[in-house]
Amino acid sequence: MLSPHLRLRHLRCFLEIARLGSLSAAAEALHVSQPAASKTIRELEEILGTALFDRSGRRLVLTAAGRIYQNHAGAAIADLERAQHLVLSPPRERPKISAGVLPTAGTGLVPRAALAFRETHPDVLLDVMTGPNWLLHSLLREGQLDIVIGRIPPAGASEGLHFQRLYWERVVPVVHARHPLLGQDWDYRALADYPLMLPPPGALISVAVRTWLHSVGLTDPAPAYENVSLAFGREVVLHSETVWFISEGVVRPEIEAGTLAVLPIRNELLGGPVGITLRDGNAPSAETAALIAALEEAATGFGG
Repeated sequence: MLSPHLRLRHLRCFLEIARLGSLSAAAEALHVSQPAASKTIRELEEILGTALFDRSGRRLVLTAAGRIYQNHAGAAIADLERAQHLVLSPPRERPKISAGVLPTAGTGLVPRAALAFRETHPDVLLDVMTGPNWLLHSLLREGQLDIVIGRIPPAGASEGLHFQRLYWERVVPVVHARHPLLGQDWDYRALADYPLMLPPPGALISVAVRTWLHSVGLTDPAPAYENVSLAFGREVVLHSETVWFISEGVVRPEIEAGTLAVLPIRNELLGGPVGITLRDGNAPSAETAALIAALEEAATGFGG
């Protein structure tokens, strides 16, 4: 329990003596007389019941107890000064946009838009959260997110939400740049000879991918992996003959860099819209509207 006799003057006097190693120098720094400083430090030692300084030499040297007290008393004074500053001069609250970003928009569209948005709105904090479609749209509906960027909400899960399309995006099979199927004529059924990485059943593109595989003769594909994560998928594809069916936006930088390549297929129906989802009846803030404009500008040239 903190002693009721303890005062800020005790702490300030103690910390100045500990810093300067001299009673007279501390008294001068505090604009008090030396006897007053001496009395103050004696009072503190009486309150604590222990000596804080070794007075045997010309300079006052902290005892072991004094060193411990210095560490904690200094931190306490710093916290009090910070608290006073925050009360007297409260920091201006920064505007913030909480954005949910799905993988298909996280590697190209959103970073490009975020950089442009930063140029015009440097004071706005863009708080980006990634996750599965169902989670992000649930958080949007509950008001914990301001916007979700990615695929359209699935049928039956769009109540209370409004989707604005930016572009149509293909789902593509990608392989490493030296894959045996590149640069030759091949039958779609040859896909059964290679490990497949497919979107998991909960992913929005899962049904479209499996429907397409069924239409080309792979009626019961047995994938080696189920994944939509760029970090995992890229490494597996780069170091194996795996064929990964994924939204083009997820791997666009790798395709543009030539580290991954798209297997040419006829997939006019293998894809879906990418855009912005907002809550119904909730006008976006000025900052969110500016982010949407940056997204619309960045989407130029994306998809089909």
